[in-house]
Amino acid sequence: MKFITAESGLPLPPCAATIGCFDGVHRGHRYLIDQVRREALARGLHSALITFPVHPRQVMQSGYCPQWLTCLPQKKELLQQEDADYCILLPFTHELSLLSARRFMELLHTRFNVQALVIGYDHRFGHNRSEGFADYCRYGKELGIEVVHARALVEDGVSISSSLIRTLLKQGDAVRANRCLGYRYYLDGKVVSGYQVGRKLGFPTANLQPSCPDKLVPREGVYAVYAYVGDNRYPGMLNIGRRPTVDNGTERSIEVHIIGFEGNLYQHALRVEFMQYIREEQKFEGIEALIAQLQQDKATIIRLLG
Repeated sequence: MKFITAESGLPLPPCAATIGCFDGVHRGHRYLIDQVRREALARGLHSALITFPVHPRQVMQSGYCPQWLTCLPQKKELLQQEDADYCILLPFTHELSLLSARRFMELLHTRFNVQALVIGYDHRFGHNRSEGFADYCRYGKELGIEVVHARALVEDGVSISSSLIRTLLKQGDAVRANRCLGYRYYLDGKVVSGYQVGRKLGFPTANLQPSCPDKLVPREGVYAVYAYVGDNRYPGMLNIGRRPTVDNGTERSIEVHIIGFEGNLYQHALRVEFMQYIREEQKFEGIEALIAQLQQDKATIIRLLG
């Protein structure tokens, strides 16, 4: 896949394309991308994905704070694995937001040589998003763009979407979220100095500062995770919360006890993959009760992950 920016000025060959944020690049997105590839192949066209480096709502709504499943570098990394010819990174600007659906389709046709447009089952575009699929088909006939309605990936009566996955992660349901994603939800970041409480309890932790501040942090509580240190993978016990038992602050922290690892990770890069929610964060009567629970959590995670 070749990434194209609006400034690159490269002429594109005739394409079948689709538009979307592709947040998470989940199984629903990959199902759509496969449809684009097949529609392109059937027409002798190249396949293209059109996405936005910045979420449109960040342009339209001041103060909007997205909760990404993937930030742009992660999204590009995942899209790179897909079997499409081009990914067009189209900056979403205020001027672009004012275009009608017809004008937007005209832009795709003239600037990016889009000959066929595969439109997601619930996707709307254009100023105020007031037009629908029948309108897109009419504009397509006028402009010389064939418009194709994409099918959704539905499982258990529910369409797999970024919104669904966000809801699952906010509920702590990492297992179902991972199933919808087609990979394990993860946070990348750097290990920063923490409160050093875990070390005193016999459970030293790495305090993770996510590299993408806008990425969604799942529900607070204790998780079974995999932690990646360099090329090595370890089972881990991760806590998202505010440490109510030790009462040393109210700021949320993301701390992982890496089982089987010994060494100093301060300022090192770390990735954690969420596997399963274990329990809610809770306040214990004392330190001994907390340590007993941590030992039980660790045994549970070793049993789950090995």
